[in-house]
Amino acid sequence: MIIFCLYSTAPPEGSESAVLIAHGNCLSHLCVKCDSCSPRDITQKGYEKKRAKLLAPYIPQTHGVDPALQKEPRNQTPAPAATSAPSSSKYHRARSGGARDERYRSDIHTEAVQAALAKHKEQKMALPMPTKRRSTFVQSPADACTPPENFSVPPDVTATTSSSSSSARPATIDLPPSGIVKGTHKGSNRSSLMDTADGVPVSSRVSTKIQQLLNTLKRPKRPPLKEFFVDDFEEIVEVPQPDPNQPKPEGRQMTPVKGEPLGVVCNWPPALEAALQRWGTTQAKCPCLTALDVTGKPVYTLTYGKLWSRSLKLAYTLLNKLGTKNEPVLKPGDRVALVYPNNDPVMFMVAFYGCLLAEVIPVPIEVPLTRKDAGGQQIGFLLGSCGITLALTTEVCLKGLPKTQNGEIVQFKGWPRLKWVVTDSKYLSKSPKDWQPNISTAGTEPAYIEYKTSKEGSVMGVTVSRIAMLSHCQALSQACNYSEGETIVNVLDFKKDAGLWHGMLTNVMNKLHTLSVPYSVMKTCPLSWVQRVHTHKAKVALVKCRDLHWAMMAHRDQRDVSLSSLRMLIVTDGANPWSVSSCDAFLSLFQSHGLKPEAICPCATSPEAMTAAIRRPGVPGAPLPGRAILSMNGLSYGVIRVNTEDKNSALTVQDVGHVMPGGMMCIVKPDGSPQLCKTDEIGEICVSSKTGGMMYYGLAGVTKNTFEVIPVNSAGSPVGDLPFVRSGLLGFVGPGSLVFVVGKMDGLLTVSGRRHNADDIVATGLAVESIKTVYRGRIAVFSVSVFYDERIVVVAEQRPDASEEDSFQWMSRVLQAIDSIHQVGVYCLALVPANTLPKTPLGGIHISQTKQHFLEGSLHPCNILMCPHTCVTNLPKPRQKQPGVGPASVMVGNLVAGKRIAQAAGRDLGQIEDNDLVRKHQFLTEVLQWRAQATPDHMLFLLLNAKGTPVCTATCLQLHKRAERIASVLYDKGHLNAGDNVVLLYPPGIELIAAFYGCLYAGCIPVTVRPPHAQNLTATLPTVRMIVDVSKAACILTTQTLMRLLKSREAAAAVDVKTWPTIIDTDDLPRKRLPQLYKPPTPEMLAYLDFSVSTTGMLTGVKMSHAAVNALCRAIKLQCELYSSRQIAICLDPYCGLGFTLWCLCSVYSGHQSILIPPMELESNLFLWLSTVSQYKIRDTFCSYSVMELCTKGLGNQVEMLKARGINLSCVRTCVVVAEERPRISLTQSFSKLFKDIGLSSRAVSTTFGSRVNVAICLQGTSGPDPTTVYVDLKSLRHDRVRLVERGAPQSLLLSESGKILPGVKVIIVNPETKGPVGDSHLGEIWVNSPHTASGYYTIYDNESLQADHFNTRLSFGDAAQTLWARTGYLGFVRRTELTAASGDRHDALYVVGALDETLELRGLRYHPIDIETSVSRTHRSIAECAVFTWTNLLVVVVELCGCEQEALDLVPLVTNVVLEEHYLIVGVVVVVDPGVIPINSRGEKQRMHLRDSFLADQLDPIYVAYNM
Repeated sequence: MIIFCLYSTAPPEGSESAVLIAHGNCLSHLCVKCDSCSPRDITQKGYEKKRAKLLAPYIPQTHGVDPALQKEPRNQTPAPAATSAPSSSKYHRARSGGARDERYRSDIHTEAVQAALAKHKEQKMALPMPTKRRSTFVQSPADACTPPENFSVPPDVTATTSSSSSSARPATIDLPPSGIVKGTHKGSNRSSLMDTADGVPVSSRVSTKIQQLLNTLKRPKRPPLKEFFVDDFEEIVEVPQPDPNQPKPEGRQMTPVKGEPLGVVCNWPPALEAALQRWGTTQAKCPCLTALDVTGKPVYTLTYGKLWSRSLKLAYTLLNKLGTKNEPVLKPGDRVALVYPNNDPVMFMVAFYGCLLAEVIPVPIEVPLTRKDAGGQQIGFLLGSCGITLALTTEVCLKGLPKTQNGEIVQFKGWPRLKWVVTDSKYLSKSPKDWQPNISTAGTEPAYIEYKTSKEGSVMGVTVSRIAMLSHCQALSQACNYSEGETIVNVLDFKKDAGLWHGMLTNVMNKLHTLSVPYSVMKTCPLSWVQRVHTHKAKVALVKCRDLHWAMMAHRDQRDVSLSSLRMLIVTDGANPWSVSSCDAFLSLFQSHGLKPEAICPCATSPEAMTAAIRRPGVPGAPLPGRAILSMNGLSYGVIRVNTEDKNSALTVQDVGHVMPGGMMCIVKPDGSPQLCKTDEIGEICVSSKTGGMMYYGLAGVTKNTFEVIPVNSAGSPVGDLPFVRSGLLGFVGPGSLVFVVGKMDGLLTVSGRRHNADDIVATGLAVESIKTVYRGRIAVFSVSVFYDERIVVVAEQRPDASEEDSFQWMSRVLQAIDSIHQVGVYCLALVPANTLPKTPLGGIHISQTKQHFLEGSLHPCNILMCPHTCVTNLPKPRQKQPGVGPASVMVGNLVAGKRIAQAAGRDLGQIEDNDLVRKHQFLTEVLQWRAQATPDHMLFLLLNAKGTPVCTATCLQLHKRAERIASVLYDKGHLNAGDNVVLLYPPGIELIAAFYGCLYAGCIPVTVRPPHAQNLTATLPTVRMIVDVSKAACILTTQTLMRLLKSREAAAAVDVKTWPTIIDTDDLPRKRLPQLYKPPTPEMLAYLDFSVSTTGMLTGVKMSHAAVNALCRAIKLQCELYSSRQIAICLDPYCGLGFTLWCLCSVYSGHQSILIPPMELESNLFLWLSTVSQYKIRDTFCSYSVMELCTKGLGNQVEMLKARGINLSCVRTCVVVAEERPRISLTQSFSKLFKDIGLSSRAVSTTFGSRVNVAICLQGTSGPDPTTVYVDLKSLRHDRVRLVERGAPQSLLLSESGKILPGVKVIIVNPETKGPVGDSHLGEIWVNSPHTASGYYTIYDNESLQADHFNTRLSFGDAAQTLWARTGYLGFVRRTELTAASGDRHDALYVVGALDETLELRGLRYHPIDIETSVSRTHRSIAECAVFTWTNLLVVVVELCGCEQEALDLVPLVTNVVLEEHYLIVGVVVVVDPGVIPINSRGEKQRMHLRDSFLADQLDPIYVAYNM
């Protein structure tokens, strides 16, 4: 027996969605049961027996079950006493529990689900709950940081370096021993503390959740798919191998089943219009159609006479009164839209028959409510493809349509321009006496077009011919045994499907009287249709399951209704397997009101096949038809099996009667050619008769596959020549030729070769105590195609009062229930706020539109759970590293293949004529002294402020004198000796340059350090302190302001301020100079230390000798042709690398004038850099990526304003981006394109390449060919290979050359494991040999082996094995081009792919974070920035959200999908944060390790953290 939980009186909003609710079901060989075991046995004993049988497998376990699962769910109705019909008071009790949004479901399915969940509960698996920001508005630090839990970090097994190989770069060498490294950030106000994970316990809830996630991922997955060998070159996606134990059909091939012959009735009319004419003229007073008002009271009855006369008037008006006599607007055969509301059947009926009489083709559609209705655009497409220009409607409806300001009807999105015609009687012309419509015998000409929405959301028009319309009416009349004058109650939409066929067409054929109950009445008075049956003694009622529910809900309001007159209760969605419990429940409740069990008649319909089958009214007392209890596992393989194994996964289905009179039915395979199924196989039902649709209007190709199907046998030869129509219904023909339907093609989800039905999954979701979480039972299920398979997505509306815990609990239990019952994983489960899913015209969920919103990221979920780890079982096999081929073999292989070794070099320094006087000086200090004497007033530096005004300048003499004073102060105040290290702490400017040369004059070693940020001392000062400690500085030179800051109380909170070395401020210097300037004994002596925090969060200092400084300046001078008459503009940070060299060293060496623009000044004046370049007519300018990005984003839409300001960049010959990374080609291209309108040459922009071991390896310079670009295959890059592909190839990556190699520099590409050279166009580590390479790392524990490995290393094999090389730590390749280099040889281009220690090793492959980040950034317009890192082998993706916070959760599935599709990786954690959270250093590089540590220390204050299961 099936008991129901009931709604309160108001019915739910959904109508179509409500279809799925009834739950007497779970899905397996046909067991046609006799009456004794059928669910109709409603005694307590029968109920208990069935319940016990179902729960048997779980009985032993119940003692371990959570007591919450054992007790009855709060809103569940208790098992009834042994009465045949429950008393109304008990129903009343169930309803008063506020269970308004509970859907009807059978207890048996619910208990099956609860039992399955109990099993899961025993495994005690805690899923990590997503983290949500508590409040968008209150973000106090106290709130943002949760109290730490005692939890130490799990070991980091990301394996970014392969430790087995002795030559690998150890990941931690450069780290100072304190274990904490602080890094710098984008803007002055953005910073975050970094705690490295190396040995430092990170206490945070994040770590706990990740541990939980890892625990859940350790569970065994679904049975893994058969693995096969994977070629090292191309990843091969796993193909699901058939399960050897899967059930296979064993029956014989089915033979088409015939319906009874269509009887020949002598007085049947030759056409439906003839029937109307007959009744309209001979039985004019007989009622034809009664309409109800909003309260459910009859308001108007249309007689046959009125219908005939008004239809006639309309037909005459349409043909004769709309245009002129010579140019009529409508001619017979034209299509016309019928736009009538659901509460006006009378006007619709007149319009429909008016069109038939005028021989124009009506196309009924829904009334559009807004300009952008869900699916409205597709309706517009249908109207356009049908060539419709005219719409018929009522005056009231027309007034209600949305209007523009000037009162015209709005242009609906995607609709053609329509002329609206009002069909109210007063506007129609009476036809002349002699005018008669042309009523011919019905033929194959179209009668009307019914719209149908496909699974993808496209709307097609099913065309029904006049003969099919007539034959269908005849078949229905015979099957339903209609007789003249009967009354029928129609609760369905009268514009389409069974509502139209019975209530509008068959009704006229048989002179029936239809009472039309509109949807709006059902909302206010759910019992109205039952009352109409009672009052009018109706013989037939046309309903859906939802109408049965609503009547049961309101049943207590009417105790005295009688349904004894009903001979047929036609349940039009009886084909939905979940309808059986609704029918049973309705019968059990209303049997005491005279409802006869044999009156319940489910039928199966579809727009294409029309009525495929209907249960005939039974004979009183005869045994009722049986039920099929099918195994869901069998069904998923398309096989009918009696449910024996798992009692939980059973589906009970009722038959939908026999094939229609005059029809024939067969079952064919749902995909591929229409091969007939075996008798125990599920397939698509096809019908052949004159009573189906004839085509999809205007779609010949799709029509052929649907309406002209000739079934074939297993050999592929056609069975007969009779064409069949595909009905879109899945089912089988059982014993006694009874038809059973198990689902619809539209709801079919094919995952890994198994078929599941969306309705079944909805039913399971509703059976999991959805009452606290799901709003009015609104759940949508669909599949999306991700990574070569379909993936199931479940979206539900969340009740406004549902708590986060309840929702998450419900979601995790739904996953478990679906997993247990359907043996399929859910890819994504999302909850959206109540009433936000797109609706169909009758209030159901618009599935295809919901799917579209999901895919484009506009669904705005409030909760989401992704399970890619569980679902995605077809990833390629992880790559096993093959034992490497020896370096000698590689070299021989290359020689045999005719490939040269991958190496390249800049111009040879020895051969360059350089008669410059500078050459005779070995030291930069000598050069400065020489310039101070030779050209004392020559301007070297010009510093600009934010307004573009020079605030400080320095000539050769001024700089020399200031440096002398600083040297003197160092002696006097600092008491320093030659060789002591001095930290220079200055803002970008000329003071920094003077202090640098002052140190050199005094024989000290300068260390330039970025000053701490006054507003963010806690984050920036520790980095300063660390460099001071690591460099063992004896003294700090700085300004008075910074000196005060270093000793302030705020600073004391961040570091120990009592132990600073001597601090000297250089603001007021005494006019005193040294008796003699220091000259180093040899050029190999140390000149300065260059400290920098790498993107992996390591602090490294490198030693630069005087010889290296000299060589570096000379190489840049030659490459860029720098002379004393030249000017360059520099907008870079001057603290390390090439930025420092250009800012402080090059002008003194080459004598050119440097215009210095501190990058932070751009924050207050974006125009500063470009206007300076324009004003001073600069030919060469240097900037960082940060500066270029600032200009691109900030000025991109202000080019006209730049023009108005007179900014012109046509003078620029080279605009060089200084960087230590792969060129950001999309940014440089955008910059070039944006500013081309103000004269920037497309050839001007280029990039440099440098690394810690050598700050300048490549720089474009003025001569030589333009930078080249290539497309490489991303897949092969993961395998450490380079494969060049064409532009536009899938998975291709555009790479640009990083400028030209500097004079005196040689590079070679080396296999980092074997240290052997590789061939041209092969990926390897870039090694460099050059006179300006740094001399080694400056670390606390001078690690000699590391110095040797990184700075003085030799190849293991080959000609260049005697050369000493330095390892850059970057992967790249060299490719010989067709271009000519300055030397006259063919040009070798160097392409940088990425830093070795930034790469992520996942699944045995090497990934560059930037590639994953680029994919992610493209997925949604609201992603401002993205960074990825790994933690315990999980890929973590952090995205900055620049849209509104409700878009945060939209990003989770999009990010997961794109990384899976493009990189074959499953994202473990998605973190959505505010803009500006991802730390970026002064060079514009992301600090991914800082981000990782901030995340693990719970310091990001994320908007949302999703842990993917």
